Amino acid sequence: MAFTKDEATHAPPAAGPAAGLKKDAIGTRDIVFMLVSAAAPLTIVVGIAPLAIAVGGVGAPAIYAVAALGLGLFAIGFMALTRYVRSYSGFYGYIVKTLGRVAGLGAGLTAWMSYNGIQIGLYGLLGIQANLGVRQFTGIELPWWLYAMAAIAAVWVLGWVGIDVGAKVLAVLLTLETLIVAVVAVAVLARGGAGGISFDSFSPDVVFSPAFAAVLTLGFSAFMGFEAGALYREEARNPDRTIPRATYISIAFIGAFYAFAVWVIVQAFGADAVQAFAAGHLDAGDTAYIMAGQYAGDWCVQLMSILIVTSIFASQLAFHNTINRYTLSLGREGIFPGWTARVSPRFRTPSSAGVLQTLLAVVFVGAAALLQLDPFSQFVIWMNSPGVIGILVLQGLTSIGVVAYFLRNRQLRPAWYVVPSAIVAAVVMATVAGLGIANIQLLTGAAPGDPLNTILISVTPVVFTVGALIALWLRRARPGTYARIGHSE
Repeated sequence: MAFTKDEATHAPPAAGPAAGLKKDAIGTRDIVFMLVSAAAPLTIVVGIAPLAIAVGGVGAPAIYAVAALGLGLFAIGFMALTRYVRSYSGFYGYIVKTLGRVAGLGAGLTAWMSYNGIQIGLYGLLGIQANLGVRQFTGIELPWWLYAMAAIAAVWVLGWVGIDVGAKVLAVLLTLETLIVAVVAVAVLARGGAGGISFDSFSPDVVFSPAFAAVLTLGFSAFMGFEAGALYREEARNPDRTIPRATYISIAFIGAFYAFAVWVIVQAFGADAVQAFAAGHLDAGDTAYIMAGQYAGDWCVQLMSILIVTSIFASQLAFHNTINRYTLSLGREGIFPGWTARVSPRFRTPSSAGVLQTLLAVVFVGAAALLQLDPFSQFVIWMNSPGVIGILVLQGLTSIGVVAYFLRNRQLRPAWYVVPSAIVAAVVMATVAGLGIANIQLLTGAAPGDPLNTILISVTPVVFTVGALIALWLRRARPGTYARIGHSE
């Protein structure tokens, strides 16, 4: 492990071996499935891409290609850092070891909040889609939150029995949802779309338009979870090799998949009509289903209605695993209560962390049901928006940390492009986060200046500040706990 001078002086003994997560449990393929599943390919195509098209128009497919390039630059610096700095704590650990414990604990609590917000919020979308699917086959309609509660229980069980088991489930689900999109794409392209195949979506005029900038944050949000590979170092086989490889494969696959799939939607309805069509069907959420029915048949719509639910479920499971490992790290270090660091003696999984995450999901879904919130326009958007902003901020801080670390340790001499890539990535993340904040009303539907927008924007800086203040207090009152911040490995 590479420490700064301060860290080398104060770092506590390693805690990883004592905690005992299952060793050598997953390889490159398993990590890829978890990272891509977190991005929920079919969920984005069916549930989120129509919003990007409705706001950004024909240029929506390109936002995913641009996001892949930006996140590829981020990954260059991030993966270079992982060669020299060992951490089982994801963004939290790396920011501690590059920017210090005060900023690091702020980042740790921000990461925990962000992933929980994204994961829990998506139960609203799962409930909507599960109800649509069941109603289609049986005519029975049930409240969305019943399906959400059932999914919460299933996610908890799979997270408890082992990450290797979860990876196998994700592999099957991801393969199926990729195949159904491929089937629809072949059907659309074979018939020449609505009016011939066009590549207007990737023209410079479209890419540099104001509408494109307004929805660029949606492109980056579609990749959320790809960076979590670093959290699995303790359980990965040959992590110095498997994690960077899985990260790059995930970015390339997600970017290509989204850009292609959303471009197919544009071809299906025509460049001149697709924006108005998508905007008119946002409430129903059936743009992708109509495309599948027109070009592939009713059987494809029925199958897609099932696979969209499993796609969201796969994403929930992947994020559940990520959150549990952040909780485990914070518990090991004494930031969270000690019981959150307990590991299942049978499955060698962070079982107590899984219980905490499950209880949080039950509380928030239950509160949404009691308050009769709309599961998408309120619950999903309100929970996800702070999470997306938080992850972008963490990516930017990590990129700054890469630059700071290699400037402090000039003897390490990484490849010439590492530091420039990290600098560009930091600027990109700041820009995209700024665009997301400036255009928050496009997601919430509230007027600019509405208190709702202000609250959602404020969550990330408030949580980060609370974490930093806790670190400052610990430095003075509990130096032993302060010394353990970010050093749970």
